[in-house]
Amino acid sequence: MPKDSFSLYSQVQTNGGCRFHRSYVIFTILLILSLCYYIIVYENSESWTAAVRLFLPETFHNKTTNVSLTTVSRGNVSLTTVSRGISAEPWKPPEPYYVAYPNNYIFVINEPEKCQKENTFVVLIIPVAPGNGEGGTERSVADKIISLLFLIGLPTSQDSEKLQEDLLQESEKYHDILQSNFWDSYYNLTIKTVVMLEWLSAYCQNASYAMKIDSDIFLNVKNLVNMLLPAPKQNYMTGLTVYSPALYPPYALGLGYVFSLDLAGKLVKAAQIVKPVYIEDVYVGMCMNHLGIALTDPPDGSLFNVFPVDYNRCRYSKLIATTTRSLNNQVDFWRDLQTPGPYC
Repeated sequence: MPKDSFSLYSQVQTNGGCRFHRSYVIFTILLILSLCYYIIVYENSESWTAAVRLFLPETFHNKTTNVSLTTVSRGNVSLTTVSRGISAEPWKPPEPYYVAYPNNYIFVINEPEKCQKENTFVVLIIPVAPGNGEGGTERSVADKIISLLFLIGLPTSQDSEKLQEDLLQESEKYHDILQSNFWDSYYNLTIKTVVMLEWLSAYCQNASYAMKIDSDIFLNVKNLVNMLLPAPKQNYMTGLTVYSPALYPPYALGLGYVFSLDLAGKLVKAAQIVKPVYIEDVYVGMCMNHLGIALTDPPDGSLFNVFPVDYNRCRYSKLIATTTRSLNNQVDFWRDLQTPGPYC
């Protein structure tokens, strides 16, 4: 090879080696940046999605489930059957604070004339999961009528069609079920609560009070009515009130809180403005705070109990609500209190 050619070849080799080195460095940097980007996006995708959702219309979509509603008439009740195609896994929210509200939910099973027909004084609404609508209580105390309704969403389990048929049969027999077309899950309890308020506002304004009460609660209806007889009929809510100003405004624990019926419509309007969180009792407190309406402490701090109270006839004759360890406990305690004789 000539000398000049050798020099040119050496230069090309040197330049090519430099270009290769630079390309290798650039490729390595791009690879590292790509990996970092992937990790960041993967680790924060749910949070990012949730953040974006805050600025999007609150609509509920579940691409794995198809729902068709067919209205039928059974007896005196207009019912809607639900047929659904469900994937192997039930729907789960992308992150714990996802709440698809406000939205326009409809009632699949409704009792629109219950409060009017029964001339209700206080209506008890018990949110339950599909398949768990059991229970009962006194229906009249001191000539005051107590109406009872179980509130349910759409079942999401594999046997949803059978559960839905069972609900339709129970509704036709007992007329004590309300069902709306949101997916029934722990994360949707706020939806369940606002749907309850919507129903009360639309169909139960002739009643004086409502009580949202969990299914594992023992309720002394006589003491509830006695507390409500002298109570205000406007802007009134009471229960086991929690004060944690550093975290939340005051709110009544969801185990059982009582409110005057004028609040139902007011809280529904507030729910169109106050951003939802999935902790339903906290959210009700946030809406009350938005309305500028203070909670009312119960006349006695021992009337509502978040921890199960050991049963004795005297103690249970004085409380209104307490959690229990089982449904059998509730039934046994109630039966014992009905037997004649002194309480204390």
